[in-house]
Amino acid sequence: MTAQRSIHAPDWLTARPIAHRGLHSGEKGIVENTLAAARAAIAENYAIECDIQLTRDGEAMVFHDDTLDRLTRAQGRLDALDAHEIGKITYQECGETITSLADFLSAVAGRVPVIVELKGNFDGDLRLAERALTLAAAYPGPIALKSFDPEPMAYLRATGVTCPLGLVAEAVYIGKYWAALSDEQRAALTDWRDYPRVEPDFLSWNAADLPHAVPLLCRRGIGMPVMTWTVRSESERARVAPWVDQIVFEGFTP
Repeated sequence: MTAQRSIHAPDWLTARPIAHRGLHSGEKGIVENTLAAARAAIAENYAIECDIQLTRDGEAMVFHDDTLDRLTRAQGRLDALDAHEIGKITYQECGETITSLADFLSAVAGRVPVIVELKGNFDGDLRLAERALTLAAAYPGPIALKSFDPEPMAYLRATGVTCPLGLVAEAVYIGKYWAALSDEQRAALTDWRDYPRVEPDFLSWNAADLPHAVPLLCRRGIGMPVMTWTVRSESERARVAPWVDQIVFEGFTP
């Protein structure tokens, strides 16, 4: 890692536990990444992590998966539809529809921090980053942007965006989720060669890969805040506590 400018990591970024995709609960019928999940997190004073996907017409929707099948009453890829079509799709477990990031942020209204993860296909498409930048710049509350993909984050850094930017990372990039990556892309993620272009303000690291040299060097070497995902119990929280500044959690209330 090379020397970088001063890290822009405000205290709010790690001041409170971060509800993974909002404070969702199967028992309560609260689905991940919905307005109900956001309201539940706000009620408990947790920060919120949410995911965004790009629609066919360039809108950012709050949704984790590439496809609609797992959670909704529709099927197929989300990016094959326009925003107004997606906005009519309801979740299987509740009557809510998929919301845009604009409406999600309007509902949160700055009451708790929002950490937005940009999803994508590692294909160089910067439209989601552009839309996130527009919304983050206009949002009056605490907001941060992060992604596994260094390309949109490097783009955002080059724009001079003022909100914190982070990289999501883990120790190795193997398995079904990473099957589409080239060997070169996988190597670049593993050895952090895009760090100088992104100059991240924080790291979001896989809890299963703790302890590890990368988050240790970030945190102790250059003072970069480290959050970890996804912590699902108090025992797991205790295990990772020495290595991180905050947790992204689900399935329990820390």
